[in-house]
Amino acid sequence: MTVRVVVGGALCRDGRLLAARRSAPPELAGRWELPGGKAEPGESVPEALVRELREELGVETEALERLPGEWPLRPDLVLHVWTAGLLSGEPAPLEDHDELRWLRPDELDSVDWLDQDRPAVEEIGRRLRSSPDQADGPARGPVDGTANGPADGPTGARAL
Repeated sequence: MTVRVVVGGALCRDGRLLAARRSAPPELAGRWELPGGKAEPGESVPEALVRELREELGVETEALERLPGEWPLRPDLVLHVWTAGLLSGEPAPLEDHDELRWLRPDELDSVDWLDQDRPAVEEIGRRLRSSPDQADGPARGPVDGTANGPADGPTGARAL
C-alpha cells in the first residue's frame, strides 16, 4: 500500500499561529486544524503546502521547515507539518473552512484541534513562547491588531 502525505501549514505572524475551523467533511466540521492537504503524485511536500494554502486561504506562502514527527491519519495517509511564511495576501476561508483565527501561544487551547494536529500545535506554541520573532515567517504588509483575538467570532475573511 502506498502512503500519501497530507501536509499541514503552521503559518505564523506576529507571534500568532493561524488556526482554521473545518466546515467539511461532516465528521470534522467545527474542529480546528492547521490548513493544508494531500500532496499530489509527482508533487513535493513543500510544493503541495504552497498549493494547498493558495487554494484554501487565497495566499502566497513559502514552505520553511518541516517539524519533527509524522502522524497517521488512516492507513494510507500520514500528516507532516511544515512552518510556512506568508508572502502575500490575507488569509480567508475559501475551501473546507468557515473561520480563521490568529492565536497567541496562550490561546492555543481555546479551540478544539483535530487530534493529529495537537503535537505540532504544541511544538509551534513552544517555539512562539521561546522566541516569537524567530517563529514568524516573513510576513509582509500591515497587521490590524484589532482583529487578532479569539473573541472575534465567525467572520469569514478576517482582517489581520
